Amino acid sequence: MLNMVDQLMDNPFLSASRGIGAGGARRGWDAKETEDSLLLRLDMPGLGKEDVKISVEQNTLTIKGEGGKESEEDEEGARRISSRIDLPEKLYKIDQIKAEMKNGVLKVVVPKMKEEERNDVINVNVE
Repeated sequence: MLNMVDQLMDNPFLSASRGIGAGGARRGWDAKETEDSLLLRLDMPGLGKEDVKISVEQNTLTIKGEGGKESEEDEEGARRISSRIDLPEKLYKIDQIKAEMKNGVLKVVVPKMKEEERNDVINVNVE
């Protein structure tokens, strides 16, 4: 099986939009693959859980965050984060993704399907 973390590091989603004037790829992201899940950690200082929206559409996990502005006219003071990650089809349980926002850090757990649960894996008998 391919190492998901290696794929993540090569994935353009990690050079996520970090707001106006922010440069540098992968800043504020951590990704770790375990036997059971993919663990994502994203620094989102100044944002609370009410400022963060997470969705999955066509096997793409989208994380958006916006907040920190004092008033509707204060667009320059707004903190915006928008990132996407393509999840390989039939490898993760996208309907069981869990997320927690605490102290400006978003933690996302994407559970993996066990090999015996996957219907795209066919074991061939060797004679």
